[in-house]
This record gives sequence, C-alpha cells and structure tokens, in this order.
Amino acid sequence: MNDAYARLDMTGKVITITGGASGFGAESGELLAARGASVVLADINGAGAQAVADRINATGNGHRAVALKVDVANEADCKAMVDLAVSTFGGLHGGFNNAGVDTGHFGAADQPLENWQRSFAVNVTGIMLCMKYQAQHMLKHGGGSIVNVSSTAGVAGFPEAVAYCSSKHAVVGLTRAASMDFATRGIRVNVVLPGSAETGIYFEAAKDPAMAEYMAKVHPMGRVGKPFEIAEMVAWLLSDASTFATGGLFSVDGGFGVP
Repeated sequence: MNDAYARLDMTGKVITITGGASGFGAESGELLAARGASVVLADINGAGAQAVADRINATGNGHRAVALKVDVANEADCKAMVDLAVSTFGGLHGGFNNAGVDTGHFGAADQPLENWQRSFAVNVTGIMLCMKYQAQHMLKHGGGSIVNVSSTAGVAGFPEAVAYCSSKHAVVGLTRAASMDFATRGIRVNVVLPGSAETGIYFEAAKDPAMAEYMAKVHPMGRVGKPFEIAEMVAWLLSDASTFATGGLFSVDGGFGVP
C-alpha cells in the first residue's frame, strides 16, 4: 500500500508513441514525460511530432523526448522507431500504439477497396508491426507493457463505417491474441477503447452544430471526452500499477455502453 503512488512513477521508463503529433498521442507523451518517462513521438506528421517533443523538452525536466517521422504501415519505419528509442534512451519499456485513420463513411455495398485497404494498413497492420519490434526488444530485456488503441467502434457497429469498425474490431482481436503469446513472458498487452473525444477528428465533425450535439448526447455523461482522460488510462496501463492487467479492454467512453 505504501508504494502505490510509486508504481505510477514512470522515471527510467522509455516509451514509444505513435500518432504522437496530436490528440491522445501528444497528450500521453506530455503526461508520461511529466511523470519521468523518456518518449519517442512518432507520427507521419514529423513536424507536428517535433513540436510536441520541443514542448516537452522546454519544461526544464531534461531531454526526455525525441521525434521521428513514421508511417506505421511501413515496416522499416516501425523498426526505426524502436531502434531510435534504444539508441537515444538505452532501452524500451512500453509502447502506445495510437496512430489510426478514418478513411470515410461507406457502407458494405459501396466500400471502395482502396479505403478498406488503407484502413487496415494503418489501423491494424501498423499496430502489428509496432508490436513486432517492441516485443522483440522487450523479450530480450525483461519485458514491458504495450497499449493499443481501438475505439467504441471496436466492439459495436455503426452505420456507414464498415472499414473503420472492422479495423477497430481487428485491433481488439490482435491485442487479445498477442496478450496470450506474451502472458508468461513478461509483456502485457492491453487495448483502450475511447469514445468521442476532443481531437482533430472531433473538432472537424463538430463544425456542424447538429453533429456536435449528437456526439454529446450519445454519451450518457452528456459530453465527449478530453484527451487527458484517455491519456491517464494509457499511463496507468504502461505503469507498474497495472501489472496484473493483460488482454484487457479498457473503455474510456463516458458510459457510451460498450459491453
């Protein structure tokens, strides 16, 4: 009981974060660094990731962030991310695999193949590739914790969202399967299922007042989430406070009704 708060301390931990230029990725990077972690912020928007790293390093708490332009659908980029963590900070203890895309609103009868393939390339293959290289290092160096991002769409169906829902369901299956691979080998793998939250995708949709009202109403708390609320769950799962959690689905959705 006396060391409960110490388990939340991330001092000495090294974490890779995809989608680190904005939203949940940027918020998690700043939170984890504030708690002592060193972070690699990876994003296809390299300049955006660098801006977040600069912000973290300007706090005066030491050089705790580096940025890298990464397309998670590219295997070499995912390996380079892990290699950078090890070469810069000396190891890797956690991964927050957060990068994702929504390629448009299509039903099963009109789904363009290229949209479907892009959704799976980023949302599913990207996470698998990140986990591949994260796990390879962790298996040789004492284990670690991996947190993947799905969505409420990972356990429910929504109209005109065939590719998005399917890919987010796949993330849940990928996480559960990987957690079984590593359950006795020192690596924990969990998945976070956010509801709507104040990220770039939300603000774009909320330009339509009717859509903003709808997104608030479907959450029983009467509002959408804030990025820090998802980041806190991520930080807990990456910390030593959650050492008996693996293969879990952790909803942060304002009571949206995920089973």
